[in-house]
Amino acid sequence: MKIGLLGCGNVGSAFVKILIDNGDSIKERIGENLEISKILVRDLNRERDPWINTELLTTEAESIVGDPEIDIVVEVMGDLNPSKSLIEASLRRGKSVVTANKALLAEHYFEIEELAEQVGRDVFFEAAVAGGIPLIRSLRVSLVGERLSRVTGIVNGTTNFILTRMHEESLAFEEALAMAQRLGYAEADPRADLEGYDAAAKAAILSSIAFGMKVRFQDVLCEGISNLTAKDVEFASRHGFVIKLIAECARVQYENSQRLSVRVFPALLPATHPLSSVRDAFNAIFVEGEAVGELMFYGRGAGGLPTASAVMGDVIDAAQNLHYGSTERRLRRREVKVVPLDALESNFYVAIEVADKPGVLAKVATVFGECGVSIASMEQIGLGEEARLVFLTHSAKERSMVLTLDALAQLDSVRKIHRYLRVIDG
Repeated sequence: MKIGLLGCGNVGSAFVKILIDNGDSIKERIGENLEISKILVRDLNRERDPWINTELLTTEAESIVGDPEIDIVVEVMGDLNPSKSLIEASLRRGKSVVTANKALLAEHYFEIEELAEQVGRDVFFEAAVAGGIPLIRSLRVSLVGERLSRVTGIVNGTTNFILTRMHEESLAFEEALAMAQRLGYAEADPRADLEGYDAAAKAAILSSIAFGMKVRFQDVLCEGISNLTAKDVEFASRHGFVIKLIAECARVQYENSQRLSVRVFPALLPATHPLSSVRDAFNAIFVEGEAVGELMFYGRGAGGLPTASAVMGDVIDAAQNLHYGSTERRLRRREVKVVPLDALESNFYVAIEVADKPGVLAKVATVFGECGVSIASMEQIGLGEEARLVFLTHSAKERSMVLTLDALAQLDSVRKIHRYLRVIDG
């Protein structure tokens, strides 16, 4: 069975190596010989890993998409274009598709899935979320009969690496980012990771699969970590917390019906929380269901080999379905109804810079009370021009927290309001 590979970067090259190293055992297990027929690249002259057969390389996408002998197309190029058009063209010409393209799926998965159903072929995407962790397959197959209530976790290795270094080595944000870039964990332009867009794309995919709803990227409430400071991390550590970028998908009661909350945000977690011990570029995801209880998936969320391993699993599934003339089962999905952010509740961490003079704390505390936010604890850090008040609150609605910050901004004694962070219990 022949494979056309779109892209030969870290993941594509690792996929080729896995097939070379494990091809005989794969054939023995599935009864099919998997063979890479052609590899689409942008530059034929670029230096390649020694196991790449350069005779297979091409810059002509049509030579793969239009080749009737190619049965499965593997897309590991990234970006929306030309990936979307090449995947659609491959499906229309009778090929099954395996992709690791989370950005594409977060925007266009439902139309691609509909096309796959029309032509009787498969689209698999295990590698699009959490690298080598078998999460999508578990949600699509093992847990398809479970009524899930929540899927939450760490799904971006770059930000987790940065936050780990800030906590463990007391690095400033800029220093931790520079280290991540030197080690290859962060791109030269890291905005997709730092602003939470990468995690939001994954959250859209996860919530669509887990809850049977059509969740798209624009439905995800997204906040990143670019405004975090060493002072935030120091406070969290001193009070027994760890800051993590969390992706959370959950059923929430809103008015007279259940809706979905899909968010990405930095949060303070107790150091005893299982996600607090997830370090560096690793990912971990909790799945909570009525019958199954709590499950945790943990492993490397990025990297060439782990991601290529997930791609290979999908290729084997696609090959088996083609061999037996079947396709993956299709699950119907409803349009999503998202809970408005201001209706959600949380405990909060708030840091503000104030004038260091009598009566300021009383005025600030009065604002919290008038806006319906109860203070759990307060700490003053620094004196004079460096005076900073840090608050931890009891549970409050987001709208109340926003009103509090707006009112605080009107006080002459408040010099600067830093972003607030949510606090996750237990």
